[in-house]
Amino acid sequence: MRWSRLYVPTLRQDPADADAVSHRLLLRAGYIRQLMAGHYTLLPLAVRVRTKIVDIIREEMSRIGAQEFSLPAMHPAEIWQKTGRWDVMGDEMFRLRDRKGADIALGMTHEEIFTTLALELRSYRDLPQMWYQFQTKFRDEPRPKSGLIRVREFTMKDAYSFDVDAAGLDTAFDAQQAAYVRIFERLGIPAVAVQASSGSMGGSASVEFMCPSSAGEDLIVRCPSCGYAANVEKATSQVEAAADEAGPDAPEQFPTPGVRTIADLADGFGAPADRQIKTLVYLLDDELTLVLMRGDHGLVEQKLLDATGARSVRPAHPEEIREALGALPGSLGAVGVSGLRIVADLALQGRRDMFTGANVDEVHLRGVDISRDIAVGSWADLREVVAGEPCANCGTGLEVLRTIEVGHIFKLGYKYSEALDLTVLGADGTRVTPIMGSYGIGVERALAAAVETHHDEAGIVWPVSIAPFEVAVVVVGKDEETVAAAERLYSELQAAGVDVILDDRAERPGVKFADVELVGIPFRVTVGSRGVKAGALELTHRATGETESVPLDAVAPRLRELISS
Repeated sequence: MRWSRLYVPTLRQDPADADAVSHRLLLRAGYIRQLMAGHYTLLPLAVRVRTKIVDIIREEMSRIGAQEFSLPAMHPAEIWQKTGRWDVMGDEMFRLRDRKGADIALGMTHEEIFTTLALELRSYRDLPQMWYQFQTKFRDEPRPKSGLIRVREFTMKDAYSFDVDAAGLDTAFDAQQAAYVRIFERLGIPAVAVQASSGSMGGSASVEFMCPSSAGEDLIVRCPSCGYAANVEKATSQVEAAADEAGPDAPEQFPTPGVRTIADLADGFGAPADRQIKTLVYLLDDELTLVLMRGDHGLVEQKLLDATGARSVRPAHPEEIREALGALPGSLGAVGVSGLRIVADLALQGRRDMFTGANVDEVHLRGVDISRDIAVGSWADLREVVAGEPCANCGTGLEVLRTIEVGHIFKLGYKYSEALDLTVLGADGTRVTPIMGSYGIGVERALAAAVETHHDEAGIVWPVSIAPFEVAVVVVGKDEETVAAAERLYSELQAAGVDVILDDRAERPGVKFADVELVGIPFRVTVGSRGVKAGALELTHRATGETESVPLDAVAPRLRELISS
């Protein structure tokens, strides 16, 4: 490829509306352009990178025996209705109607569609199966941002396994997890495998692959000693045991004028946050529910959903709270409350002599014994782990990292096969329901994560494996001898299978060098008259900035050595 013929609209200034590093650099370096919020055009350089990412994923999928399909992106509503996800997915699902009035969805994911296809499986002898595709997905993100990290239209590699029993699913899951480790290593993405919630996808075992980045929207918890790692939606830690006094025989009311927050009660009335019961009011599938937390602990809503099996959750409105409890937030409590569901965090178990609201505005209670005074319906781990808390496994202080989710694998179990009546004939002649797994990688998000990981002040620093070109041959000079030497090297590298671009533009050397750095090509060979006459050319390493002088006839072998190392 010749740069003079390639469309690379680089920008000299940072785009004003680009927040994430990858967003800024992919715009500046001429990789992407925005059509509207959450929808991006991939320009030629981005298509080249995307293709290399897809090729690596495809190779690793083939390595574990997965077979590639291509399924429709537009789905009839009935299939999603059978699994219950037509309603569960809510506003994130793009929906439309065709000219006959039929409800249709733009696919967010393809569990239902692959399971429908699997209805043609007849016998246990047809299993196991592992199927995958690269397909455009659509999600109506309310706040698309950060370029390719959070979008409404994207490419996903999604794979699905079908096995006759749980042991077979374990084998498929382990194979996929090992493949994901190899994929992200080859892509140059330092992905951390963490325990995660399955969320609306359903299932049991769930592992996310998370790339540390300040542009990420997910928090993970990691132990630097024993390797424990989990999404904050799943993470646990040790909670120091409390040494509570017995307290009074019954809760005592006391006035708290002006108290609205945990801090207000702690500062003005000698009630430390760790001795307060924070009462949150939520609607879980439209059922008003009191959620009790220790005053200094935060609630993770996904943990609440996972613990209760609820499909939807939202905080109750003030008027709903007033009608149910007789007070507004700031003075709420669960003492003496009956007729409402009460879910409490495990950190409150056994606590005595606690403070909480009295369900009377500007009045609180002291001396609350939770087991005596509150009718807790269920207990669960609901709290958010924070940095420094002891690891539940080894006691070491935990780290909390901001990350980008680049992959997610689930053991789906029987959720979709049962809902869609998928069965095969078993070895004993009875009908058997296959057990399923689901495995996804966001392709463009992986591209952005690679940029978030590999960049400097001058631009992108692509890993060789996914760079749009491995080598840039930059012509500096117009004399025939220099141009001829550059053309010979360009042809020689092409013949050797090197992915090379010849920068033959009529631009100043500084402009060419800056563009090569901004675009992120791993190796640059400068072909100038002085080097040609001396019989040696400058080879610059983008990642380190180091330059070495290489004899003309050794440039191609040296580059092949560097690329393959």
